[in-house]
Amino acid sequence: MKKAAKRALSSALTTLTLASVVFISVLLAGAQTISPKPSPTPNDPMSADKSSPSEDRGPLTTFEEEIRAKRAIKLAEKEHQENLNRAREISNLGKEIQETLKKKPSLGREDSKKLDRLEKLTKKIRGEAGGEDNEVKIIDRPTDAPSASSQIADAAESLSKSVQSTPRQVVSASVIDHANVLLELIRILRGFSIR
Repeated sequence: MKKAAKRALSSALTTLTLASVVFISVLLAGAQTISPKPSPTPNDPMSADKSSPSEDRGPLTTFEEEIRAKRAIKLAEKEHQENLNRAREISNLGKEIQETLKKKPSLGREDSKKLDRLEKLTKKIRGEAGGEDNEVKIIDRPTDAPSASSQIADAAESLSKSVQSTPRQVVSASVIDHANVLLELIRILRGFSIR
C-alpha cells in the first residue's frame, strides 16, 4: 500500500511540475507577444525612416481589421454625439444672450464669457463639418445689440437644428453656412458692445 501511495504521489508531483512549466511557458510567451514595441514619436526625426510596428508583423488578420473598424466606428459615433451636444449648447447660449440683452443694454463679464463660448463651439462645429472662415453678407444687418442678440438666437437655433438633422457620415454645406452667419453676427454684436 505504501508503494502505491508513493507512486501516486510521485506521479501527481510530476504532473503538477509539468503543468507548472507549461503554464509559465504560456505566460512568458503571452507576455512577449502582448508587450508592444515602443512606437515612434511623431516629432522624432530619427523614427521617420523606420517602419511602424504593424509593418513588421505583416498584414492584419481579419479579426484585427474588424476590431480596428469597430474602434473607428465607435470613435466617429462619440465625435458625432459631442457635436450634437455642442449644437444644443449653442442653441441655449444664443437664447441666454438674447434674454440678457432684453433686460439690460450691454453684455456683462459673464455674458461676454458666454459669447466667447458660443463662438468657440460654433468654430468647432464648422471645423468638424470641414468648413472655413468665409465672408458672409447679412441681409437684414442688425442695427443695435438687442436686434443682434435676437438674430444670434435665431442663427444659433438654425445651426443647432441643422447639426442635429445631419447624419454622422454627411458633410453639410448648410451647417457650414449657418456657422459662418452665426460667427458674423457674434462679431457684429461685439462691435456694439465696444461702443
